[in-house]
Amino acid sequence: MEARDSELEKELNATLQARSELGPEYESALIDSFLEKVDRRLDETLDRRVRRHLAEQQITVAREARAPQDPLANFGERFGFGIISLVLAIPLSAIGVANAGIEGLTVAWLGIVGVNVAQVVRSRPLFRRSERRAKSDWEG
Repeated sequence: MEARDSELEKELNATLQARSELGPEYESALIDSFLEKVDRRLDETLDRRVRRHLAEQQITVAREARAPQDPLANFGERFGFGIISLVLAIPLSAIGVANAGIEGLTVAWLGIVGVNVAQVVRSRPLFRRSERRAKSDWEG
């Protein structure tokens, strides 16, 4: 920001020098020209700040959109996975019993339970971000 201030200071010095050379009859034109440059500089700074603020808002919205807010948002996926694992449990249990007896059945069901637990852990984050809500003046 100091570089911009030095540029503005150079512009002011040039305007004052031009006023002393041209005389007071050009004073209003010189002041208008200088004020236009200041106005342009302020507009550029304000535009840059607004763009930065909008970009920060878009990033925040994008991050919030990625995390499912509704706990029932992936209910269909979980329900379908559970049904498929139960349907596949029948032939896996038969294969396990036929090949290794009760130990094979135990291994098959431990695998089925393990896959279902992994699915639940994958679909539910351990730490959910608490909703940040601004307190209103009416709340105590």
